[in-house]
Amino acid sequence: MTRVRIWLIGVSIALVVQSASAQTDFSAFWKKFSSAVITGDKATVSEMTKFPTSMPYGVKAVKTKSDLLRRYDEIFNGEANAARCFKNAEPRKESGRYEIYCPFKATPNDKENAPIRFVFELTKSGWKFAGLDNINE
Repeated sequence: MTRVRIWLIGVSIALVVQSASAQTDFSAFWKKFSSAVITGDKATVSEMTKFPTSMPYGVKAVKTKSDLLRRYDEIFNGEANAARCFKNAEPRKESGRYEIYCPFKATPNDKENAPIRFVFELTKSGWKFAGLDNINE
């Protein structure tokens, strides 16, 4: 019985540490990823992206790094100006992933209407940009 309790306590502690570590890792990831988007470092952004990358309804997924590089402006400067948004964006944790919500390019200061969602997921190789969505569609 005692060994089982010790094992359960050990597992519980490991899960708490893993959760805290995942958040810390996301903070470091977010700092690097947002900086790459703000400075237009497409190579770094592509290295920090999960493929295929999901896109809004009716838009083809981004399947490869070269596809991302070709469609970079569509993704990061399409409906929203990600570089501008990411400067002050606060990531929201949702169901084990993080999300950033940005306003439309035409109304960059409208924080109440920020329907462009950038999604980040934890993969085997760390946090990655995983998708873009317009929650109004």
